[in-house]
Amino acid sequence: MAPPTPPDHDVAQWRTAGDRIQTLLSAVASGGVVARERAEQLVSEVTDLYGAALERMMGMALDANPELPQAFAADDLVASLLLVHGLHPHGTEHRVNDALDSVRPYLGSHGGDVSLLGVTDGVVRLRFQGSCSSCPSSSVTLELAVQDAILAAAPEIVDIELVAAEPDSGAAVIPPDSLLSRVRRNGGVPTAWRAVPELADLREGEVGGFRVAQTTVLACRAADRVYAYRDRCAACTGSLAGTRLTGSVLRCPRCGAGFDVIRAGAGVGGDGHLEPIPLLERDGVLSMAVPAPAEVA
Repeated sequence: MAPPTPPDHDVAQWRTAGDRIQTLLSAVASGGVVARERAEQLVSEVTDLYGAALERMMGMALDANPELPQAFAADDLVASLLLVHGLHPHGTEHRVNDALDSVRPYLGSHGGDVSLLGVTDGVVRLRFQGSCSSCPSSSVTLELAVQDAILAAAPEIVDIELVAAEPDSGAAVIPPDSLLSRVRRNGGVPTAWRAVPELADLREGEVGGFRVAQTTVLACRAADRVYAYRDRCAACTGSLAGTRLTGSVLRCPRCGAGFDVIRAGAGVGGDGHLEPIPLLERDGVLSMAVPAPAEVA
């Protein structure tokens, strides 16, 4: 039996728990080094206590029902805690494969795909394929989606090497040396996943504007999928507010430039590319990867 699906607000709440803990630790640091060390020690003690309890519970679960740990692994929240304490029932390669399976529908919507070449000494080697690989903004979007899925499923991974199969040119390593160093900071700005459950309410052909972590985003539903882009016309650089979706094409209400939302925001007739916003369903909730708000000194 599948585990019950938690309410959207509960999922969004625990997904941001790590950020809240880090914010609290940073606030405590204003009291000095000693205060920070004591706060970190407190968090460590609590973590160790829950880890010991989880280890006993996993042992009891195995004795009672050998299939129960698999059900635990299928729940995002439980699985994340098992990973923290080294109690996850699946090995690294198994979890990486599952992570790639979870993002393949998203990659496919952008004409891309990815295959696992292997995992050695904490390094994942992937082959990235797709018709959107020639579009830099789309490429970074897809790579970020893959990176996020892998690190969520296997945080012990230390590097991701991405080999891209370019049409008619053979395989080539996408620079720089690793995927992580390219997408961890999108344009020099750290990114974070933000749950935006209201995106699920968009109807077919509907376009909506959203303010997510100080970023204005335009989202729409086309061919029964939700797509998200930064609110900036690639042709005239103005806002796309007031745009309408005709088929799969968004038209800038100011300059008339058209962009195909299904084809990663590609311009119609050489109008450039919209900037895609990574969008994934995480534990049943649509989430966007947007620049994290700057910390106040």
